[in-house]
Amino acid sequence: MSATAIELRAPDLAPWRASNTGVDWVHRFDSGRPGPEVLVQALTHGNEICGAIALDWLLRDGFQPVQGALTLAFANVAAYQRFDPADPYPSRCVDEDYNRVWDDATLDGPRDSVELRRARALRPFVDGAERLLDIHSMSEPCRPLMVCGRVDKNADYARALGMPADLLIDTGHAAGLRMVDRGGYGDPASPQKALLIECGFHWERAAAEVAIDALVRFLGLTGVADADWVAARARLPLPPRQRLVRVTEAIVALSADFRFLIPVAGLAIVPRAGTALAQDGARVWVTPYDDCVLVMPGTRNLKPGGTAVRLGRFEAD
Repeated sequence: MSATAIELRAPDLAPWRASNTGVDWVHRFDSGRPGPEVLVQALTHGNEICGAIALDWLLRDGFQPVQGALTLAFANVAAYQRFDPADPYPSRCVDEDYNRVWDDATLDGPRDSVELRRARALRPFVDGAERLLDIHSMSEPCRPLMVCGRVDKNADYARALGMPADLLIDTGHAAGLRMVDRGGYGDPASPQKALLIECGFHWERAAAEVAIDALVRFLGLTGVADADWVAARARLPLPPRQRLVRVTEAIVALSADFRFLIPVAGLAIVPRAGTALAQDGARVWVTPYDDCVLVMPGTRNLKPGGTAVRLGRFEAD
C-alpha cells in the first residue's frame, strides 16, 4: 500500500472515448469562425491526473469556442487505466515515456510501444495546432512551474498568460524529444507556440485547481474563449510577478547508483558554487555557480540516461 496522500479522484473517462476525430479520446470543437487551431493535452503521463480532471471538467461544462477550433486530447489513456491510488507511481507509462518520442526519427522508425502508437495517432493534431498546452504534474512537492521549452517565444507567451509565478526555459532531455520542443514549437522563427504546465505535486488537491485555472486562462489567451467566460471560471488569482529560471545544464544519471549528496527540493536554491550535489560511481557533480536553482530533482522514475535534475538561475526582472 502507498503511504502517499491521494487527494484527487481520477475521473471516469469512458464517456469521452468515442469522438468526432476518428481517434479515441480526442475531441475537436470548431467554431466555424476564423481563429487559431488550439490543442490541449492531458495525461501525457498516466498518473498525472490533474489534467484529466481539467479536461473532464471542460467537456462537462459544454464549452464551445467562439472562434477558431479547439482539440482536447487525453493522451496516454492506456497508462491511466492502470492508475491505482494504493500504488500510484507505476502508471506513469506502459512501455516508455510518451514525452520522449517526438522526434521524426523515432515516430517514423521501426520501434513499437504503447506510447509510440499513441504518439503516432496524435501526431497530426500536434503538428496541426498553432497553440498547445500540455498539462502535467510533478512526482515531488513543488510549486507550479511553466515549462516553456527551449525558446524565449514560449516564455513570452507564458508572460502573456500571467501564470504561474515560476517560468522555465531549459535544455530539453537527453532521453528524447518532448512534444513542446517538436517542430515549430521549438523553432524561434515559427508562429507555433507551446506551453507545458507542471501544476504541482501529482495528487494534491491544489494541482487540479491550477490545472483548471491554467486551462481557462489559456483558452482566453488564444481567443477561443471570451473574457466573460474566463472571468466566470478562473479559479486562482494571478501572481503579482513572474520569474524565469534559465537552465544551463542537466545532470543525467549514468547508472542506477545515482544519488544526491544534499537534501533537494524543486526550485530550491543552493547558495554556494562548488557545493557537491550528486554522485554516480566516481563522478561527482557540483553546483556551477552561486544561487543555483534545482529544477524538478528526483530519482523515483530515474533510469540510466534520464535527467536527475536541471540546474539554472533566476533571471533578473
